[in-house]
Amino acid sequence: MLRQFFRFARSQRIVLVDPTRTLTAKQPSGFRGRTLTLDQQRELFRRWTTDERVHPHEALMGMLALLHGASSSEVRMLQVTDLDSVAQTVRLGKRPHPVPLDPASWTVVQRSLAHREAWPTANPHVMVTKGTKAGRSPASTAYLSHVLDDCGYPPRMIRSTRLVDLVNTMDPKLVAAAFGMDPQATLIYLANHVDEGRLPASEPGRK
Repeated sequence: MLRQFFRFARSQRIVLVDPTRTLTAKQPSGFRGRTLTLDQQRELFRRWTTDERVHPHEALMGMLALLHGASSSEVRMLQVTDLDSVAQTVRLGKRPHPVPLDPASWTVVQRSLAHREAWPTANPHVMVTKGTKAGRSPASTAYLSHVLDDCGYPPRMIRSTRLVDLVNTMDPKLVAAAFGMDPQATLIYLANHVDEGRLPASEPGRK
């Protein structure tokens, strides 16, 4: 409103100088991206765990992002040696500890391994493509950016949904430690409001 007033005043020659011209408003920090609704999450979970027509790479990227907050880079660099079949855990990126996988996620991982073994290939990565089966390099970033096209949601949106949920139900510092992230990086996912149902009831006479 102040900017509008001085622009009007200067145009009408009421004032000669607009003192707001050099001022910049600091934008509030925080996550502004889109997230999935619960119904959308359930729909995707069913798609990746029950529809055998879905490509194994889509299911792998989708499930690891939806349930474990995996980034495209973490899935892209995932190698067979990062998997522990006995403990059913996976090492993702720079996370300090192996990530335990639920049965549904582990089944999806096994589908990708079966797809990989069908080539055959000596590539050490779990996600192997036609372009990488003859070498040892990971799938391209371009491939990962389009691997979820058929489901209609980008990897970042799915991962952000998981992070928003975790950060707002747990201590952001614990989430940062578990994901190997800078604590400041998780704070942007905090909701910009307080759920009144979680606040203790105020005592009589106190506000």
